[in-house]
Amino acid sequence: MNLCLDIGNTRTKVAIYEGKLLRERAILSPLRTEKIDEWIQEYKIKHAILSSTRNHNLELEKHLQEKTFFIALSHQTPLPIQLLYETPTTLGRDRIALAVGGNNYYPQNDVLIIDAGTCITYDFVDSKGNYHGGAIAPGLQMRFKALNTFTDKLPLVPFSAEPILIGKNTQQSILSGVATGVVAEMDGIIQQYLQLYPSLKILLTGGDTPFFESRLKNQIFATSNLLLEGLNQILIYNAAKVR
Repeated sequence: MNLCLDIGNTRTKVAIYEGKLLRERAILSPLRTEKIDEWIQEYKIKHAILSSTRNHNLELEKHLQEKTFFIALSHQTPLPIQLLYETPTTLGRDRIALAVGGNNYYPQNDVLIIDAGTCITYDFVDSKGNYHGGAIAPGLQMRFKALNTFTDKLPLVPFSAEPILIGKNTQQSILSGVATGVVAEMDGIIQQYLQLYPSLKILLTGGDTPFFESRLKNQIFATSNLLLEGLNQILIYNAAKVR
């Protein structure tokens, strides 16, 4: 049994896999080692992997090392894909896991993975399993906060209403500028990729997936567990090497 932990910017996601079968998925806030110990005992966890986009408790790593075959994901971790990124030391662990997940989802295909969360990231893996890189852009909430933070009079607009193209007041105008603007941006980026790779597969994941999947013009496949699936695939790959 495999334990996969993703410590993101806003929350910690945990998944337990039996092989490639998802047995349990949870969100922990705060992250508690007591709960992790419960899972280790209940599911007889043998392997664990952790990905973090921020500084995390080194005691957690030590704790997992003592109880499991443990991997703290980094650019140096052996992967089932080839990293061609020019600055691998700066490559986010979440992007590595997403790239592996996308390649596993569509093997031997060019694939673009879009993660719509705190940031919007674009990651491209070619049909030979080579990761080339992509792009990082502000996410929806970050754009709303930026307008409020860096101006004197624009309010912080809650993202709750359906945006319209022509805003009739300041709140509607901000909703239009941010929400319809980011959809057009995403569609435009996808279109540029399709011009280079006509058979491209597109995966959409992240917390804001429900907003985008019904609005994008291009054909996409939405999946909520892609990062965790990528972590599990990395764990399977490494565990097999030490048997």
